[in-house]
Amino acid sequence: MSILVTGAAGFVGSHFARAAHDAGLRVVALDDLSTSREWPALSEGIERVLGDVGDRFLVELLVKDRAIDTVVHFAGRIQVGESMLEPALYFEQNLSRTTTLLDAASAACKRPLSFVLSSSAAVYGQVERSPIVEFAPTRPISPYGASKLAAEVVLASYGQARGVRWAALRYFNAAGAHPDGSLRERHDPETHLVPLAIDAALGQRPPLVVHGDDYPTSDGTCERDYVHVMDLADAHLAAIAALDHGVAVGAVNLGSERGSTVREVLAEAARATGRPVPHEVGPRRAGDPVRLVAAAGLAAEKIGWRPRRSLAEVVADAVLSRRF
Repeated sequence: MSILVTGAAGFVGSHFARAAHDAGLRVVALDDLSTSREWPALSEGIERVLGDVGDRFLVELLVKDRAIDTVVHFAGRIQVGESMLEPALYFEQNLSRTTTLLDAASAACKRPLSFVLSSSAAVYGQVERSPIVEFAPTRPISPYGASKLAAEVVLASYGQARGVRWAALRYFNAAGAHPDGSLRERHDPETHLVPLAIDAALGQRPPLVVHGDDYPTSDGTCERDYVHVMDLADAHLAAIAALDHGVAVGAVNLGSERGSTVREVLAEAARATGRPVPHEVGPRRAGDPVRLVAAAGLAAEKIGWRPRRSLAEVVADAVLSRRF
């Protein structure tokens, strides 16, 4: 099996690319390095291609020349706050270019294409019940979430029109790092809580800003479901195997099924580093739901996946990676 991994220089994409290679799959890594700036420590034997997923000619060439039959699509914009200010950027990157990629790859593939989309819990928006199940209403409150939901609609349409076998993996908060410390979050700018908290504790950045402490949660801060990036890599491999066996996967949640508040994450970062996390409370951030916690039973049913790693492991592996 030959896999095209888009956004392979990014956080989840790089972890998956290495996991797929280690599993014996042929991996072609595609990234324009617009946000990652440089290639991370991918395994020898992974082909690296510098290019844009919206370049139709390049995508068709790669699919035909490398006999690609599976696309795992991570490339895109991921910052909720930025999407509120620059919605056009998000619909261009996450919807228009995804459509071009899907259209080009499915046209060039000699067999029915398998396509795994990196989607997001942001498609649900403000939820009335938690944990969130896949048939909950999808009412995104940010252009980021709306662009991911629109990409899912496009993907389902190509399933009907061209027989594309597809999965949209709606993950909650990806975090952690490779256990050997060689791969980690490297966003520029960094916006995710776990690395921000660790860096603040280690004195590598200014005090953390907690965006609001007046939410209706146990301690007033937002509650999120943190899932280890290695568990996510395993889930993508499981989704590919399920699609290859004819399972109609569709949209499934990937989460730990356990919510953690911002303050709880700060406490875990303090334990892992042995230092307090300097922080201050700021105003709420536009587009932030109060609580996002997954019900992940459908992933267990359809692709045989359950998360194996705890929040403590998420933070411990992230701490190790920040010290390399």
